[in-house]
Amino acid sequence: MLQIVLEQPGHFTAREAPEPPAAAGTALVRVHRIGVCGTDLHAFAGRQPFFTYPRVLGHELGVEVLDPGDAAGLRVGDRCAVEPYLNCGTCIACRRGKPNCCAALQVLGVHSDGGMQPLLRLPGRKLHPSARLDYDQLALVETLAIGAHAAERAALTRDDFVLIVGAGPIGLSVVQAVRVSGAAVAVLDVSDARLDFCRTRLGLAHTLKPGVDLEAELKRVGGGDLPTCVIDATGNAASMMSTFNLAAPGGRIVFVGLFQGDVTFHDPNFHRRELTLLATRNALPGTFRDVIRQVEAGAIDTKPWITHRFRLAATPATFPHEIANNPTVLKAMIEV
Repeated sequence: MLQIVLEQPGHFTAREAPEPPAAAGTALVRVHRIGVCGTDLHAFAGRQPFFTYPRVLGHELGVEVLDPGDAAGLRVGDRCAVEPYLNCGTCIACRRGKPNCCAALQVLGVHSDGGMQPLLRLPGRKLHPSARLDYDQLALVETLAIGAHAAERAALTRDDFVLIVGAGPIGLSVVQAVRVSGAAVAVLDVSDARLDFCRTRLGLAHTLKPGVDLEAELKRVGGGDLPTCVIDATGNAASMMSTFNLAAPGGRIVFVGLFQGDVTFHDPNFHRRELTLLATRNALPGTFRDVIRQVEAGAIDTKPWITHRFRLAATPATFPHEIANNPTVLKAMIEV
């Protein structure tokens, strides 16, 4: 079968690979859709932490069950979203209901080979079926689940005013989750195109750019108050460290993005405001199921997301020239 491999930064190759062998507890699935995410772009550029080459990318997947094997609850033909976080089940994080930060976590397409191939064998418990969603929607569930998990970590209520920093795909997934919570939301980004997308396609009333009057503008939007929660999805050091000045007294800060370095902040300001700082990693199994139900119910609209498409076999030629470093790409979808 065809397999697309990122041999080294900036270079994909196509090769033939054998079909995956049977294994206990796994289901054989056919990959129909692969969403391209920031992790893939960073790996292509050589900037992805915890990554080794060569690697088969692809962890945002819409798949069809060909053979459920001995995996419970699955049937031939089931359409599924994939939870791509392969956890051990025995470490302290797994035992305490946090498999998303397992001490030995392996993420498909990052630590182990992912979905840029027609067939995969996956643990049955990592497949989340839906009778209503199409493969495009299923491939977007993982991205949406990351945003939903950030909202879960923030413990949002309808009384919150949330500032989301960064309007890339992960930031937009946070937007969707915050809107489901009923909290008020504003988005901050440096890109006019991304902010315009938020206004025209998502219907957001409050979109902001960084500037000398940012705190005053936030207070205007917040009825005189700074945001009770700031969620940063940029992975940019300066942006992340600026959030300590943007959250209201008693507020929360949630870091979704990450960078390879240290976060510093002014401790008196941190204590004076009694801020709560939270990290978020991946998403929980229940979050995948919640997102699927929300998309099925129409609470989350995935139609505006996909801006580019190409076939798996075209990846070596298309990815470098039409996807990487293309500011018009919001979400590219690979058809298998």
